[in-house]
Amino acid sequence: MEAYDCIILGGGPAGMTAAIYTSRSFIKTLVIAGNPSGGQLLQTSDVENFPGFFQGISGPELISNMRNQAEKFEAEFVDSNAIDISGSKEENFKVKTDSGKEYEGRSIIIATGASARWLGLESEQKLRGKGVSACATCDGYFFRDKTVAVVGGGDSAMEESTFLTKFADKVYVLVRKSKDGLRASKIMQKKAFDKEKIQFMFNTEVLEILGENKVSGLKVVNNQTKEENTLEDVEGLFLAIGHIPNTDFLRNFIELDHKGYIKVTEETKTTKPGVFAAGDVIDFKYRQAVTAAGMGCEAAIDVSRFLEEHA
Repeated sequence: MEAYDCIILGGGPAGMTAAIYTSRSFIKTLVIAGNPSGGQLLQTSDVENFPGFFQGISGPELISNMRNQAEKFEAEFVDSNAIDISGSKEENFKVKTDSGKEYEGRSIIIATGASARWLGLESEQKLRGKGVSACATCDGYFFRDKTVAVVGGGDSAMEESTFLTKFADKVYVLVRKSKDGLRASKIMQKKAFDKEKIQFMFNTEVLEILGENKVSGLKVVNNQTKEENTLEDVEGLFLAIGHIPNTDFLRNFIELDHKGYIKVTEETKTTKPGVFAAGDVIDFKYRQAVTAAGMGCEAAIDVSRFLEEHA
């Protein structure tokens, strides 16, 4: 089996950027892009904060452009999911996919991203990208002068709701527990409570997201009194109940932190020589397409130096 110089796992902005850089440097590159490939950008209808697209661009189109650019420099693509990795820099790495095939590489870049936690409602999935979002920084701008709701009680929920007050007229914060059960830090709670636009609803859970082609309200229930209510003014719902890094298949291969994110020792270097990581699989703070792309660039440069040192 002929070995690739670099195998990249993941077809989002981190993986695609890495592929552009490695292949352009004449590093023989294979991208195991996932199925479907593209990461969370596939669920983003309009991207207006990625540099270079002043009129905006759809998430799928942005990913397609990145892939075409990598293919221009002869990166190869496989639309499968990696399910197992083994090996080392001394004996090369082997990656198995859910298509039953195995690939060998001298180095690895893991850019499998993270998935937002969802409520699990059918209406939620139907309206993703049509008013339902897991990223206020990405989509908050589209809700200028509207009423939105944020689900969650941790720091992320407080940060998202506070950020949304820059655009929305009103922000409901729906918290499953009581006020005393808020998980957010005191400073983040204070910032949210101090915003006049924010209205907290405690002991509240979402039963249904209303609307056909866009969000037109929420059906909620008080989990203490069992009283149901409809928030008819809500036009956007933001989930802030955490993210899950896509790393389950790596647990016996590489060191992860307590949340499942890949541990890096320096820039994009992991604890295993020859294996690098980029994007949301290591980033639980920013989670933006442009920061993921930047880390993909870093990982590719680190791979290039690694291959030169171990030629």
